[in-house]
Amino acid sequence: MAEKTSERVVFLDYLRIFACFLVMVVHASENFYGAAGVGEMAGPQSFLANESDRLWVSLYDGFSRMSVPLFIIISAYLLVPMKEEQTMWQFYGRRFKRVLPPFIIFMVLYSTLPLLWGQIDKATALNDLARIPLNFPSLAGHLWFMYPLISLYLFIPVISHWLRRATPKEELFFIALFVLSTCMPYLHRWFGDLWGECFWNEFHVLWYFSGYLGYVVLAHYIRVHLKWNRKTRFLAGLAMMVIGAALTIYSFYVQAVPGQIHSTPVIEVGWAMCTVNCVILTAGTFLMFTCIEARRAPRIITVMSRLSFGVYLMHIFWLGVWVSLFKLQLALPTAAAIPCISVCTFISSFVTAKIIDFIPGSKWVIG
Repeated sequence: MAEKTSERVVFLDYLRIFACFLVMVVHASENFYGAAGVGEMAGPQSFLANESDRLWVSLYDGFSRMSVPLFIIISAYLLVPMKEEQTMWQFYGRRFKRVLPPFIIFMVLYSTLPLLWGQIDKATALNDLARIPLNFPSLAGHLWFMYPLISLYLFIPVISHWLRRATPKEELFFIALFVLSTCMPYLHRWFGDLWGECFWNEFHVLWYFSGYLGYVVLAHYIRVHLKWNRKTRFLAGLAMMVIGAALTIYSFYVQAVPGQIHSTPVIEVGWAMCTVNCVILTAGTFLMFTCIEARRAPRIITVMSRLSFGVYLMHIFWLGVWVSLFKLQLALPTAAAIPCISVCTFISSFVTAKIIDFIPGSKWVIG
C-alpha cells in the first residue's frame, strides 16, 4: 500500500507486517464480544460473556488498535510530499492503478463467494453487488479502510505543496491542533456539542485538522524534522507505546462489564483510531520501529511486506474458518484462542496471496 522505491526502507517492511498482523488480532477479538456471526466484524451491540473475555479482549484488541494508523503513517512516510516533478494526475494514476482494481475485485468476491457456503442468500448478494459503487459489501466491513486511504491519496498532492515549505514549528502547530481534535470523543461525553457543533452542523472549529490527515503530517514531521538519536527515539517511543496502550486497553475494560448488552460505539470510544490515546500508542510504536537500522531484511520479510495488501484484502475469508475451529470446536480459552486465530489467519492469507502471486497479472488482484 506504499510506493515502491529503488532502495527499500527496511524498518517499514517490518512495521507493515506487524500492522497487518494486528488487523488479524482486532478481527479475531471481535468474535469474543460483538460479532454478529462467525468470523464477522463487531456489530452495533456488544456482549462480554465473562471476566476472561473482558480481560483478554481488552488486552489483545486494545493494543492492536494502532494497526490502521500505522498503515497511514507508513504510506505517508514514503509518499509525502509527492515528487516535485510529478503531476497530480500522474500521482493519482500510479496510486489508484495499484489499489482500485484489487479493491473492486474483492468487493465482488465478498458479495458472491459467501453464497457458496451459505453465509449470505442471493438477495443479499445482489444487494451487495448493486451497492458496490456506494459502499463495501455486508461481509467486508474491513474494507472501510480503503475509503479514508483513497481520500488521503486524493489530498496528498494538495498538502504536498505546503509540507515542502512548512517550518518545523508550523507542522507542530498543525499536529497540536490534530491532537486536540482527538480529545473530542471524550469531551463530547462530558460537554456535548463542541465548538460550533449542533444538530444541523457537524463542522466544528477543528474539523479541517481532524481525522487521518493528522497522521500524514505526523509522519512527515518525524521523517524530516525529528532529529532524535536512536536511543532517544527508542526510549521515548517505548514510554509512549506503554502509556498509549494502557489508556487504550483501560478505556474498554472499564466499560465492558460482562453479562450486559453494551452499545459498541460507546465501549469502543477509546478504540477509535483518531483518539488521543491511539495517537500516542501509534506514534510511540512507530518511533520504536525507526530504530531498526538494518540495510537489508531477510527475503521472507520483504515478500510478506510486499503481499501485505493482498493479505489484508482476503483475510476475512480465512478468519471464520479459524474462529470455528479454535472458538467453537476446540473451545480454547480466550487467552489462547485469539492469538491462535490471528496467527492462523495471517499464515493462511499469506500463503494464499503467495500462490496468487505466481499467476501472471496477479498485481491486479492482490496489489
